[in-house]
Amino acid sequence: MDTSLMAPVTVVAILVIRTALVEMRHPGSARRQWCFLAHGRPMTAGATVAVLLSLVGWRAAGIASVAWALLAGALVAHLVHLSTGPEADKAENRNGEHH
Repeated sequence: MDTSLMAPVTVVAILVIRTALVEMRHPGSARRQWCFLAHGRPMTAGATVAVLLSLVGWRAAGIASVAWALLAGALVAHLVHLSTGPEADKAENRNGEHH
């Protein structure tokens, strides 16, 4: 394995292990944590970021840029889901703001 791939692979492994440990303590938490994968808007945002970063980074870092781009895309998808999920809607409604 290319040594430049070790860092993103390690980060993904840590996230998976963390999800498994929290799931053992709180059943159903993994489903809630990774539910952004089933929603269109977060996945579109994440895929867009991943593709753009891959295209820009390919010349500079090669295959390692794709691994980092996928990781960044997943993070963006998760953040977009958090900002548009039901919890965000409830918080906005309490403050009197509307979309």
